[in-house]
Amino acid sequence: MYMDNNFENNSDSMVNGLWSERVLVITKDYQIKGSVFMPKVSKKNRVLSDILNGTKRFVAIKNCEVVHRDFPNRKAEIHEFLQLNLNSIILLRPLREDNT
Repeated sequence: MYMDNNFENNSDSMVNGLWSERVLVITKDYQIKGSVFMPKVSKKNRVLSDILNGTKRFVAIKNCEVVHRDFPNRKAEIHEFLQLNLNSIILLRPLREDNT
């Protein structure tokens, strides 16, 4: 599936028939802020639950900031794209406007 790199970082943006949602993901070792995508055929208010309850084992996260939870003062890693195994997710929630 092709995703255009030119998208807005808010939950109202749609790129190539996809909804995007800015999220905070917590794993055992990392805190990740980035954007996830779902096909527009899904209901917008179900994007995150559809990701977690779907048949895929990984979630794609774009334009993300990764912070190691044990070393929060370490410089954050910035990645254009990463794949995260759903089994590693402890918490997944939308980011608020103030990015917290």
